[in-house]
Amino acid sequence: MSQASHPILLTPGPLTTSDRTRAAMLRDWGSWDSDFNQITARIRQQVLRIVHGEGTHECVPLQGSGTFSVEAAIGTVVPRGGHVLVPNNGAYCQRIARICKVLGRELTTIDYTEDRQVSAADVDRALAADPTITHVALVHCETGTGVLNPLREIALVVARHGRGLIVDAMSSFGALEIDARKTPFDAVVAASGKCLEGVPGMGFVIVRRSTLEKCEGNSHSLAMDLHDQWVYMGKTTQWRFTPPTHVVAALDEAITQYFEEGGLEARGGRYARNCDALISGLAALGFRTYLDAAIQAPIIVTFHAPDDPKYDFKTFYQEVKKRGYILYPGKLTQVETFRVGCMGHFGEAGIPGAVAAVAETLKAMGIRQVSAAALA
Repeated sequence: MSQASHPILLTPGPLTTSDRTRAAMLRDWGSWDSDFNQITARIRQQVLRIVHGEGTHECVPLQGSGTFSVEAAIGTVVPRGGHVLVPNNGAYCQRIARICKVLGRELTTIDYTEDRQVSAADVDRALAADPTITHVALVHCETGTGVLNPLREIALVVARHGRGLIVDAMSSFGALEIDARKTPFDAVVAASGKCLEGVPGMGFVIVRRSTLEKCEGNSHSLAMDLHDQWVYMGKTTQWRFTPPTHVVAALDEAITQYFEEGGLEARGGRYARNCDALISGLAALGFRTYLDAAIQAPIIVTFHAPDDPKYDFKTFYQEVKKRGYILYPGKLTQVETFRVGCMGHFGEAGIPGAVAAVAETLKAMGIRQVSAAALA
């Protein structure tokens, strides 16, 4: 069935996939079969290609949502006596901090308001002040708001201090540059159902090989032990435990389309054009973005909710959905917002269509006051 018969997902993942990607899930695979193992090997190679990590890093796939892989990365890369610094400017930074607490890793945070970018200078000062910190865990694109944190600058600071860096690149991998030749990191974590435009169900962690070789015994968990997964895959070409075979096959096809499109430059460029069209289109209706343009990632945009007593998000959501688009609720606690994703396989006509759907929804709800100015 074609995607045209379903609403377009303007969310941070799951997102709208292509007919080819969905069709890849129509075949059943034996998880020990050599043909399936070749798919896994190809994904691991192609993921490394995206970050120019061939020869220096390893890609270790893992079942589950992206958070599974974030937890696996922290539990595997950070020794049990390690100390993690988490620059915190949003919901997914807070999730990493919670993971550290649950895993019993010592935790320090640098806390920002959700509309501020993490500062490399703040990380520098924190590392200089506390030599017990062993690792920094950074969210590249904080999906709770859409803020883009300065990965390369922070990576260079962390490397200068001789500490390890774990990057949650869930909403940036494949669209925003992460180059292992220029940006030192111990681990970068991403997932199938984001900018690579696969379906959700698996994550992967790109780990520096020299780091991974030293991680035996760190993990709190058998299932989430990336070192054990890596060693087993190296010996057998297989996953240790039953993989999400259809998800893996879909990601393989999605990555093929990724490189056909033109790779990172083309994918990131398409999302940037979507973002620009979204912001300008909704601005014409009176909507204000939550973030300053200088720190806005072209992945997902947070908008202030209409300043009108007739506005209710659930009604707004359902009215937009009836017109063919699914939005995302806000992730902020102090300000009422909603979020609109810029990624997914819906072409560049999708965003103007979404803007039109929002305009029709405002009229249907009788909303005249979106921000300071009333709608005509």
